[in-house]
Amino acid sequence: MRLLLYTGKGGVGKTTTAAATAALAAERGLRSLVVSADAAHSLGDVLGERLGAEPRRLGARFDALEVDARHVVDTVWGRVRAYAVDLLRHQGMDEVLAEELALLPGAEELATLVCVESWAQSGDYDLIVVDCAPTGSTLRLVTLPELMHGGLRWLLRLQRAAAHVVEPLARGLVGVPLPSPGVYAEAEELLYRTLHRLRARLLGRSTSVRLVVTPESMVIDEARRALTELCLFQLASDAVVLNRMLPEAALREDFFRAWGPAQAARRAEVERIFAPLACLEAPLQPDEVRGLEALAAHGRALFGERDPAARLGESARLRFERDAEGGRLRLPLPGVDPGALEVARVDDELVVGFEGARRKIALPTGLAKLDVSGVAYHGGELVVSFALAEAPAA
Repeated sequence: MRLLLYTGKGGVGKTTTAAATAALAAERGLRSLVVSADAAHSLGDVLGERLGAEPRRLGARFDALEVDARHVVDTVWGRVRAYAVDLLRHQGMDEVLAEELALLPGAEELATLVCVESWAQSGDYDLIVVDCAPTGSTLRLVTLPELMHGGLRWLLRLQRAAAHVVEPLARGLVGVPLPSPGVYAEAEELLYRTLHRLRARLLGRSTSVRLVVTPESMVIDEARRALTELCLFQLASDAVVLNRMLPEAALREDFFRAWGPAQAARRAEVERIFAPLACLEAPLQPDEVRGLEALAAHGRALFGERDPAARLGESARLRFERDAEGGRLRLPLPGVDPGALEVARVDDELVVGFEGARRKIALPTGLAKLDVSGVAYHGGELVVSFALAEAPAA
């Protein structure tokens, strides 16, 4: 089963591109599902149909749905959320406000991934295409399992330890609501099964993120930063879609003739920045692309003879190397200001950060026994060298 996630700056046409990909794949024989993960759903508008939280069949081998994240949270983690509401109400908070605040940061993004994963496991589809929210929200979506795993594991252990000591006495002495065994069981399910499963899905070979841009400098810059953060978390990208390109016929008109050199420069910039990813182009359409037939036609213009579900390119990934002197960690981070990079060794992990993004990388056993001997950045790649510590002079 192939999973594609489309993202980009708001207004670049990612919803149309995602729907066109699924429509073309269905036309060519793949059982396809397109999912809207944007809280401000517009997938139904593009398809010209009313969508809900369950897949709706709109054509041969083509289904669509709009994720109801709050419903998923209530269904999957209802006990945890109910406990959070009880705590807030105990503090005197209004019930309606308590229910709003009990939806913890990241819960909706996590619920979206849970929904996508459930349909991926169902075996009903060959291809699932996700129309993600604008770039910043998408980065939270796809990095959430990695970031939450360590923090929740530590918090759950702490709560468990405290509960064994305090809970038997506390229940009889204080009026504060205490978590039931069911709350702990649900939290453990989230930590040890759900997050592990989601991380495996996102990092697997069957998943790719595709970036949608228009020929504008600010849009391209945002996509470049997104690609760098995706590389940091080892999330594979295979293509960038250069959308709303003026066709050659339009560029021959007097009004648009001056746009030709600028558009050519943007195309060259995208090909250079995002290499070795595939660079696809979609023409500016004379009218809105709406409905399944128009979307399939748009998909044909975008992909041509390419398979829309294929892995179209290969982004570089984290790799470890060993040699006689020690070893190295190589992490592609294209477009990073070397002065903004932060690298630190913490026990058996390497912490890498830049511009607010931070990730812990577990070191393999061989390198974990060595000391960091050097840090360098060149060719869009962070290289951290490891070697045996030198013995102190006698």
